[in-house]
Amino acid sequence: MQSGLSMDTIYAVSTAPGISGIAVVRVSGPDSHVLAANISGRLPPVRQLALRRLTDSEGEFIDRAMVACFPEGRSFTGEAMAEFHLHGSREVVKKVLRELGRSDGARLAMPGEFTRRAMQNGRLDLAQAEGLGDLIQAETREQLRQAARALEGALGKRVENWRKSLIHCASLLEASIDFADEEVPANVYPEVLEGLDSLIKDLVSEAEGVSAAERVREGFEVAIVGPPNSGKSTLLNFLAGREAAITSEFAGTTRDIIEVRMDIGGFPATILDTAGMRETGDPIEGMGVERARNRASKADIRIFLTETGRIESKMVDFRDGDMVLRCKADLYPGCSEDGVSGKTGAGVDNLVHRIASEFEKRTSSVASATRIRHQIAIEKAIASLYSAREEIRKGDERVEFAADELRSSIRSLDSLTGRIDTEHLLDEIFSSFCLGK
Repeated sequence: MQSGLSMDTIYAVSTAPGISGIAVVRVSGPDSHVLAANISGRLPPVRQLALRRLTDSEGEFIDRAMVACFPEGRSFTGEAMAEFHLHGSREVVKKVLRELGRSDGARLAMPGEFTRRAMQNGRLDLAQAEGLGDLIQAETREQLRQAARALEGALGKRVENWRKSLIHCASLLEASIDFADEEVPANVYPEVLEGLDSLIKDLVSEAEGVSAAERVREGFEVAIVGPPNSGKSTLLNFLAGREAAITSEFAGTTRDIIEVRMDIGGFPATILDTAGMRETGDPIEGMGVERARNRASKADIRIFLTETGRIESKMVDFRDGDMVLRCKADLYPGCSEDGVSGKTGAGVDNLVHRIASEFEKRTSSVASATRIRHQIAIEKAIASLYSAREEIRKGDERVEFAADELRSSIRSLDSLTGRIDTEHLLDEIFSSFCLGK
């Protein structure tokens, strides 16, 4: 898409709201340099920062700020852009925005509009734009790593490879249909089927990794489960480093689920303190116990705290990856390997290491696709490939249907990066086989 195509000039503050040392105001669009010159006077050389005296339309001083200009095709959005690096005063920012808004061709940007324009102008693909959003939201090391891979175009590169393989397979089928008497291999079906089998295997593996990637972005849930007075709330408080939950020697103190967001080994996690599991005649506590069972059943990992170090029948079902620890390890010297104490911290480091190791194991299958949207598109592509394979096996009379299924698969993959295009298929047909048509 051509940059600046019937688009307004937009502007917005790119830094967080509030008082700060520096605030950055961005302007993008055909009139961005004119607007920058109206406020700062002489513009600096393109892609260079220069100190300028900013004034309003009446010549009144606003700020001394660093100004930068970027030419069309060499900016984040792909359009002509300007940036003001201001002192982070609310009044300074407000005055600059007011001056920019005086132009009839300029307006305040909508949420995400700079990134959207970057994608429309070919500076980013759709998956990279999603990665940029994840990068901004990243709170932990693993979230940052995953977002960085997406922003660097990891998925786009994989899509391009899949696309090339699919186009090659499709071109073989199309050539066998339309140019049967030309210089085309007599039987292309074995090569096509081999290519489809390889693609299906690769795409299935990619789709299976999305759930793990979703967990990295959204976070794992870890429920602390056990009978009353087993030290669940004390352990939560120790992990959180603050008094997140009320603790007492009386059974049934925790009646609702308490959540604490944490970084464990670079992974985001929400630790849940649940009501003590027991039979009770108190209807309010009973509701808490039922909620605890339901929430714990949905958690990714459960930490079972018991006095014996064994699962008790009143608790939720044990699953692979769950952990059973002896509670109140401070009362039993020497059991820190299979016990934990939120009071003294005994066994906590070992517990955190075990949780982080479990997270690492569960995310080992993470590839380039990171969202449910990606998974759905890949699964659609896989379904089309299965259909194409079956059509090919039915014989010559079904080859056209197989070719159409391959085109559907290509369109599904194109939706991953925001590119929907069929011209590459025709290019492959006419160039690969030198048909000269």
